[in-house]
Amino acid sequence: MHRRHFFQASLGALAAGAVGCASVAPATLVGTKTQPATDAAAFRAQRRFLSTSFGEIAYNERGSGRAALFLHGFPLNSFQWRGQLDRLSVHRRCIAPDFMGLGYTKVAPGRSVAPDAQVEMLAELLDKLSVTDVDLVANDSGGAVAQLFVLKYPKRVRTLLLTNCDVEPDSPPPALKPVLDLAREGKFADEWLAPWVADKKLARSSEGLGGMTFTFRSNPTDEAIDYYLGPLVSSVESKARMHAYALGLDPNPLAGIEAKLRKCSVPTRILWGTGDDIFSAESPGYLDRLLPNSRGVRHIEGAKLFWPEEFPDVIAEEARALWGV
Repeated sequence: MHRRHFFQASLGALAAGAVGCASVAPATLVGTKTQPATDAAAFRAQRRFLSTSFGEIAYNERGSGRAALFLHGFPLNSFQWRGQLDRLSVHRRCIAPDFMGLGYTKVAPGRSVAPDAQVEMLAELLDKLSVTDVDLVANDSGGAVAQLFVLKYPKRVRTLLLTNCDVEPDSPPPALKPVLDLAREGKFADEWLAPWVADKKLARSSEGLGGMTFTFRSNPTDEAIDYYLGPLVSSVESKARMHAYALGLDPNPLAGIEAKLRKCSVPTRILWGTGDDIFSAESPGYLDRLLPNSRGVRHIEGAKLFWPEEFPDVIAEEARALWGV
C-alpha cells in the first residue's frame, strides 16, 4: 500500500471555534534561538541504561525531587521529550525511557513488547530508581500505556497529562492499518523506515514521517530521524522487535477499560492537536467526559500527532499548571 494512504495529510479540518482552542506560533518550535533544545549528541551522552528483568532499559533523566515520567510515541523514543526535560527538570526529576522494541532499549530474550508488558517494565524501572509515584505525561501509543499504567497502579500516578493518543473506541486507529499489515509481513522497517533514514527529504515529505505526523515541514530534523529510526533498522532483530511493538497495538489493548477509567480519580489534563488525522477528533471530548477528575481539554490548532516535540513550551506550561508549580 502506498505510504500516502497511511495518514491522509490535511490541515484543513481544524477545530475552529472549539472550546479551549489555541493557536501556537512556530516561535515555540524545538531548537529556536530563544531556547535551544538539547541536541542528539548531548542527549546520547546523557543516556543511561538500567538492568531489569525486561532487559537493559535506555532512559534519560534530569532534575531532582518529585518524579515525572514521559512516555513517547511510535516509532519514536525518549528523544521526543528533550524540550520538556530542558524546561521541566527545574521542577521535577524528569525520567524519559525508551519503550521495549523502540529506541535504544535492549530487550531481554523472550520478553513481550506489548502494552501490558510495557506497564510492568515501567513499574520495575521506577522501583529500581526508588520512585514511588510520578506525574505522567504521554503521547500516541505512550498514551495507551499511560492509561493501562494508571489503572494498574493508581497510587503511583499523581497527575496525568495526555496528548493525542489511543482511546478505547479508537485503538488502533484505522489509519494505522497499513503499518500493521506491513508489520505482519515483516516489511514495515524495510519499506518505510529504511528509505526515510536514507533520504531525509523523503522523511519530511507528505509521504514521510514528517508530513504524516509533524506540524512543520522542517521536522523531524536530520539528527532526529537518525536518532529515532536508525536503531530500528540497524539489525534483523531490531526490525523484528519494532514490528512486534506495532502488532502489540492490535487487537485493541484498551478493550474493556472504559468502566475502570470512569472511576479513575487522578487529576488529568488533555491537550489535543487539531491537525492530527490519525486519531479521532472525538477522542479528547470522550476522555474529558469519561474521566471524573478531568481538568478539561486544550486544543492546539493545526498541530499534528507529534506536536509535543515541536511545542515543548505548551507542554511545560500545562504541566506546571497541573502540578501546581
